[in-house]
Amino acid sequence: MKQIFKFLVVAVFASIFTLIGSNYYMETKDITMAFKQQSPITIPISNSNSSTTANNLDFKEAAEKTVNAVVHVKNTTNSKNLNSDKHFFFGDSEPRERIGSGSGVIISADGYIVTNNHVIENSSQLEVTLNNNKTYTAELIGTDSNTDIALIKINTNEDLAYVPFGDSDNLKIGEWVLAVGNPFNLTSTVTAGIVSAKARDLNEFDGNPQSFIQTDAAVNRGNSGGALVNTKGELIGINTAITSETGSYIGYSFAVPSNNARKIIEDIIEYGNVQRVILGIAGGNLNTRIANELGIDESEGVYVNTVEEGSGADISGIKKGDVIKGIDGKKVGKFSDLVGYLGSKHPNDVVGLKILRDGNEKIIPVTLIKLETYKIDYLGLEIKNTNTKELESFGLEYGVKVSSALNKNLKEYGLEGTIIIRLNDKKIKNIEDAKDIMNARNNSSPIKMTFANKQGDINSFIFR
Repeated sequence: MKQIFKFLVVAVFASIFTLIGSNYYMETKDITMAFKQQSPITIPISNSNSSTTANNLDFKEAAEKTVNAVVHVKNTTNSKNLNSDKHFFFGDSEPRERIGSGSGVIISADGYIVTNNHVIENSSQLEVTLNNNKTYTAELIGTDSNTDIALIKINTNEDLAYVPFGDSDNLKIGEWVLAVGNPFNLTSTVTAGIVSAKARDLNEFDGNPQSFIQTDAAVNRGNSGGALVNTKGELIGINTAITSETGSYIGYSFAVPSNNARKIIEDIIEYGNVQRVILGIAGGNLNTRIANELGIDESEGVYVNTVEEGSGADISGIKKGDVIKGIDGKKVGKFSDLVGYLGSKHPNDVVGLKILRDGNEKIIPVTLIKLETYKIDYLGLEIKNTNTKELESFGLEYGVKVSSALNKNLKEYGLEGTIIIRLNDKKIKNIEDAKDIMNARNNSSPIKMTFANKQGDINSFIFR
């Protein structure tokens, strides 16, 4: 299981949306949407309205519904030494076979399985073992490193047990949940806990907002990609990370909300990639100190510091100084509340923002627009266009922003958030310039990347 803080390697949620284009990272090079055209599928969604109280609490039904639909995923990878700086910038090391494992959740009777991207990343072969010990070769349908969600499929003539999607927005803090997975290769393990927190942001201070469900259900290595279900047996999260200084569970585990995972899967099936949305504001959480500095009488909500020109927020009249208090009738107490909800939305969806302005509350409809990004797979980076304010903050006239470093090593070099100004000494003013250079280059040629970091230093790397 991936870990955070001292040993965390998490891909998250950053927000499936960006406010002005924030994204997330993965530990090693991203598998770029290995999408193959599939027949449309209908993802089963539960319509249960029943509730569980302390008087009738019983985990047996939920466990029985889930245990046969959670699988063991084995990933065989032919990889180079990804811990070497020399590998990234000069290209060396002989491939060697590595085997990793995790969990997955069957979400349809015909064999679609959702898991974590870090479980299947860089796979040369995927093998899935069901609870009845039957083993199948799995096909990678698509994946998204930003949310750490992947979709794979096995082919079988029999109808498989599956877990229907529940509505993660309806989760309550204190509600009982079960984690089902394969920790330490112990297959079909069920643990119980409660929802400890919602919209938990593990990257609060690094500019990559996230929104996890936090539980105290025991989760360990091997649980990655497994199911988090409620007492009705509905899928309400995909277990993804733990907080630990030891490498093992110490009481804190985190799951991607099911509404967000379902949206990612639907996008992969329909488009072959993830359709991220932009609200078009940048800001931060309110608290008493910040509120006093801003001269407002609020301690909860998201303070709007800037509005991106041409965005849905700009067109709808959102202004600097507004405080976002809610969205579509749901409370927004902090930034990650906004991130989590928008992560389940599609381009052109309209959301109702509850805004506090000059002491008055109003509802403003905002149309969400698609975030345009470009993955430079050879470099292991995802980029987006910059706006005038971003360039001014770097003291630059042009460049594109690194929205996500797609492997751990590049992230540790601090490339996320930097501005690329030249590729092979040619100016890069937008993502189209980058596409043209990458499409025109010889595949065996090195790439020289010149970029500005957050301190204003200009540096160059050569990738071979």
